[in-house]
Amino acid sequence: MNKPKLDHADLSLANLMTHWPRTIPVFIRHKMLCVGCPISRFHTIANACAEYHLNEKDFLAELKQAIDLE
Repeated sequence: MNKPKLDHADLSLANLMTHWPRTIPVFIRHKMLCVGCPISRFHTIANACAEYHLNEKDFLAELKQAIDLE
């Protein structure tokens, strides 16, 4: 199975954290409850940023930075 693209609009948070576990601390740092949430299978980065009032572009940059450390 190929890794999905991080910037794919339909990528669920659950898949994101499964494929790139180093992104989990980014969610924790922002005090987001997405890690382990049953809704993370359905929510996307855009959904989470809207829910937590975060700038999506900045949050995505943080996720990309975490992935680059792998």
